[in-house]
Amino acid sequence: MGRVTGSVHTAGCEWLQYDYAPGLVPSGRPEPFTMWRYTSLLPLAEGPVGYPLPVGGTPLLPAPALRSALGTPSLWVKDETRGPTASNKDRATALVIEDGLRRGLDTITTASTGNAAVATAFGAAAAGMRAVIFVSADCQEDKLALMAQAGAWVFQAPGGYAAAVDLSRAAVAEFGWVDRNTGVNPLTTEAKKTVALEIWEQLGRRIPDVMVAPVGDGPTLVALEKGFAELVACGVAARRPRLVGVQAQACQPLVRAWLGSSPTSDELAPGSTVADGIAVLRPAVGDAVLRAVRSSDGAMVAVSDTELMEAVGLLASTAGVGAEPAGAASVAGLRSALRDGLVDPGETIAVLVTGREIKAAGSPPQGRVAVADRLDEVRQALGSPAV
Repeated sequence: MGRVTGSVHTAGCEWLQYDYAPGLVPSGRPEPFTMWRYTSLLPLAEGPVGYPLPVGGTPLLPAPALRSALGTPSLWVKDETRGPTASNKDRATALVIEDGLRRGLDTITTASTGNAAVATAFGAAAAGMRAVIFVSADCQEDKLALMAQAGAWVFQAPGGYAAAVDLSRAAVAEFGWVDRNTGVNPLTTEAKKTVALEIWEQLGRRIPDVMVAPVGDGPTLVALEKGFAELVACGVAARRPRLVGVQAQACQPLVRAWLGSSPTSDELAPGSTVADGIAVLRPAVGDAVLRAVRSSDGAMVAVSDTELMEAVGLLASTAGVGAEPAGAASVAGLRSALRDGLVDPGETIAVLVTGREIKAAGSPPQGRVAVADRLDEVRQALGSPAV
């Protein structure tokens, strides 16, 4: 692996640093093409990877019909829906579980609006770990069923997503579980940065001019910045792309912060947007997102639910990519950025499609989903004093 030289806390986010050099970046044809191709830039000791599911190496699509529809001849679609649970959350889950397996731990926890929880449940099942997941009380029934069918214990927090995060973090401190919480464990950022490394390699070792990504908690965009910055630090790229972050109009705390204005109540209404995956009132690394966008000379934009649903249809009909509304937010955001002159149509643009809807067959198994707002309720449900 690349030698980790330390870590830096910046804008509420912990960044691991390496002894950067061109040799850390792989060369030659990738066989096979997965995120583990970049272990030299991941904090893993030498040795075989035990995580059993194939993760990473997702396609970068030229999508000629989408290019024509948007008038962007150099547009590329990074399709993260091809992972084991159809979202970019599979990357973070894989690295966190691999680290936990190497440390001999047997339980992983996270709080999530849905996709990270599903990825954690399935990843843990494949790796032989127990998953204990905390979600908001309004988490979609299909996603609850998927988590529970994969064998996870699922606890709904009446206080919403922020309360779910707090409860999961308290469980980590109390029981010593593996912490997969977004923006807390730096391994989640390390894993997600491999998207940037792949895009660079798939573009013929070139950096796009613009990178557009959805923003909820924020680590996906921050990880993209880190990946591109590390290519520069290794001496194989001369610059980073401009970053454009996209939020839902009904939940846009970071867009408002970017514009320097206070959000209204209908701009902080996560329950009223179809993009539940990015509807986060308290972004875990919000300051780091704003710093990344600012330092790249990028922008933050908000899009309506109508625009999000139009982007879902556009991706399906012109690129053959099925996406959930949050996953299609990058395309909706690009259209907005083009209208506002924030992006030139002739630039090389990469949009990140973060995930698609997956449906469960049937309901959650009985006894696997419970309501909890205190750790003693979690302990009781799991049936062990030591948990």
